[in-house]
Amino acid sequence: MQLTLSQDETTTIVTPDGPRLDALHTLGFKEGMRKVISETQGPLRLDMRAVDFLDSSGLGAIVSVSRILGNERPLELAHLTPIVAKVFRLTKMDQVFTIHGDNAEPVQ
Repeated sequence: MQLTLSQDETTTIVTPDGPRLDALHTLGFKEGMRKVISETQGPLRLDMRAVDFLDSSGLGAIVSVSRILGNERPLELAHLTPIVAKVFRLTKMDQVFTIHGDNAEPVQ
């Protein structure tokens, strides 16, 4: 899976090329994220605007990346598509991660 990096003032923004983060794509996603983690510092924000489908494997991969980062480097999410947002709501992971909408402010 291709990951595109950009930067704002304090955060590295990682955008997966999508459209699926499922069992077929999680290995590439995690390998790419490990590389990003080793080459960057500070908080990471995962921009999910291109991801239209997320299954339990994809959710597990995101949680795994968050654990690798630990408490010192938070992983935030942004621009969840409706189906992906539903997965986060149903699993209550929307209460675990900070999720941003169209701007830098967290969604309440």
